[in-house]
Order: sequence, then structure tokens, then C-alpha cells
Amino acid sequence: MRYQYKSQLDARRRRHLRVRAKVSGTPERPRLNVFRSSAHIYAQLIDDTASKTLVAASDVEADFASLLTDGTTKTDKAKAVGKLIGERAKELGVTAVVFDRGGFKYHGRVKAVADGAREAGLDF
Repeated sequence: MRYQYKSQLDARRRRHLRVRAKVSGTPERPRLNVFRSSAHIYAQLIDDTASKTLVAASDVEADFASLLTDGTTKTDKAKAVGKLIGERAKELGVTAVVFDRGGFKYHGRVKAVADGAREAGLDF
């Protein structure tokens, strides 16, 4: 079983490198990167020309817990993270981003982050 996990991880890394070869963030249109673990979700806005993270949001932040009630699913948390990163991006004056799914399928929690960011006003 250990070897299957390693091959899944390697496959995700290969997909991520393939996506990163085509997707790059600029100051006008930063890259919205999503990382999904088994329990949590993280999102960052990255300017690749300056190699800087502009804004980050995740469901492990201390102030994020106050936004949710008990019984929320991981998908609901992911959508809330998308809304949070969208609001923080709007505060910086960013309205358009390129989406980097990080080698994950555009499905489930990754899609929920994208939908939440769109609801907050970001254009992909």
C-alpha cells in the first residue's frame, strides 16, 4: 500500500509541473494556487515575476474558525477559503487571476475554492 501512495504523489507532482510550465502569475494577473491536503485547504495569490506571495488564506487560520459553524463539510470550508482569498485580493486591487489547480483534479474542494473566489469578484 505504501508504494501506491508514492506513485499517486509522484503523479500529482508530474501534473503540477505540467500545469506550472503553462501558467505563470504577473503583478497585474497573479496566480491563484490551491493546495489540498486530506484535512485542510490552502490558497495563495502569487506574483511569479517577483517570486512573492501577495495574499494567502486557509482553513487553519485562527480567525477563519469564527466564520463557520459546526457541521460544515470540507467543501463548505473550501468555498469559504475561496471567498476569503477573493476578498483579500480585492483589498489589494487585484480583480483578475490565473488559476493553478496544483496538479489536483478540478473537482470537489478545488472547484469549490474557484467558485468561492468567483463569487467574491475575481475573474479567471
